[in-house]
Formats: sequence, C-alpha cells, structure tokens
Amino acid sequence: MELSFSLLLILCISFVGQVCARPATFLQDFRVTWSDSHIRQIQGGSAIQLVLDQSSGCGFASKNQYLFGRVSMKIKLIPGDSAGTVTAFYMNSDIDNVWDELDFEFLGNRSGQPYTVQTNLYAHGKGDREQRVNLWFDPSAAFHTYSILWNHHHVVFSIDDVPIQVYQNNEVRGIPYPKSQPMGVYSTLWEADDWATRGGLEKIDWSKAPFYAYYTAFDIEGCSVPGPAACASNPSNWWEAPAYQELDALQARRYKWVRMNHLIYDYCSDKSRYPVPPPECYAGI
Repeated sequence: MELSFSLLLILCISFVGQVCARPATFLQDFRVTWSDSHIRQIQGGSAIQLVLDQSSGCGFASKNQYLFGRVSMKIKLIPGDSAGTVTAFYMNSDIDNVWDELDFEFLGNRSGQPYTVQTNLYAHGKGDREQRVNLWFDPSAAFHTYSILWNHHHVVFSIDDVPIQVYQNNEVRGIPYPKSQPMGVYSTLWEADDWATRGGLEKIDWSKAPFYAYYTAFDIEGCSVPGPAACASNPSNWWEAPAYQELDALQARRYKWVRMNHLIYDYCSDKSRYPVPPPECYAGI
C-alpha cells in the first residue's frame, strides 16, 4: 500500500553528515510496529488514522534514531468519550534498564471534561518526572502541533509553540540528563483504563469503539544515527543555537501562563510521593 504525503515538502538539507531537516513522509521514515491493519492512510495519503478497538490498538516508529534536534507531529485526538484510552507521542532509546525517553501521553476523558496531557522524561533509566496539564482547547476538533525540542541545554515539550514542560540540563549538579543515547520517534494508541482517566476510575466504554486518532505533518529535524560523531555536538545545528538554549520572553510568558492556569499535577510538588523534592526541582526545570 503506497502512502504518499503529497501535501508536504520533501527537502533534506545535509550540512553535517546526516542532519535531517525536512518534513518526514510516513513510508519513507516510519514503520508500523504493531497491528498494521489498524493504521490507515486517509485524505489521499496526506494523513494517517490510528484505530483502537477491542481486538487491538496500534503503533508506529521512525526507521532511524536521532541524537538531539526537534520532532513534531500534528495530531487530532479521539472525540467524545475517550476515557481509558491513551494516545502517545514520544522518543525512546530502546535500551533496557538505562534508557532515555521523552513522553507526551494524551489521557482520554469522559465527554465534556478537559483533555489531559501528561509529559514525562527518563534519563539513564530514571523517570517519575510526570507533569499533567489540562488542555485549553478541544484537541479532537482540529489538528494541533505537538513538539519536543532536545538539545544540550534543555528539553522543551510544546503545544502550538506554547511550552508546557521544560527540563534543564543540570548535569553539573549531578542530575542525569539524556545526551548520549540516540532515540527513535514513536506513537501508539492503546487501552490503559487501569490508570489513564482519573487514576483508572473511569473505564473504557467499548460501545463507543472504534476510537480514532489522526496524524499529519510529521517533522523530524535532527542528527540521524548512525552518522558522524561530530553531528550531535556541531554548533551549526540550528537547535543548538543561542536562541534555542533558553526560552525567549514570549515563550517564558506562555510557559508561566500554562503553569498558573492549566497545570494540575507536578511531581516536584507531590509531597506524599517525594517528602523531599528531587534535586532537579531545586535546580530549576
């Protein structure tokens, strides 16, 4: 089955080794990881549809791994009653025990309630850095852009250019930071009604199935691995430029707004879980 993203510009600018800077096409850059019958092309191949029903969910992954850069996708989430479902977009090093991972997890809801997105970061196998934000829009009504910027200075999770979680590189304080393991780009749609909605209190209603999520505008800009060792640290890579080493004034205001108005859980503030907050919470995240 041919899947052509005719609406996307295909351009690869290789200025150091295998630096990829172009919108990705699904067949060229991704592979189905499970249940290919539940991933379908739509709109003439300019987008894909992920399907969850009682028989299966589904998932896909990039064919390559990347070391630093930015990845983004436009996603339209499950409408209506999506309780018990999880749509995930993440990066993972796929290494046992000491893996690195950067997560977006969209937690389904009962109709009429805000959609919640959970972000998390694993460094050297240590995670438990969850933050949850109630979205300020209906993510099932239209496509929105979800992106992960990852460089030597910080990891920034953003929605439509609005930062929602920032994790600083504080290795100088002995705090692990993901910087040496290349990661692939993944997405899945699956059932998780044991924890996804109100801690598992709201179960999936299979009478509403099948559930659909939609993706388009796959964009990967990073160092493809294997490649020259100098690629990941080359200062000419745009994501390492001074403008991307910290939030600018507008991003900082937006980030503050999200945290004041839409943040509903922050592991740094969970005293029942961490009587003494993790060290990065003091260092700044």
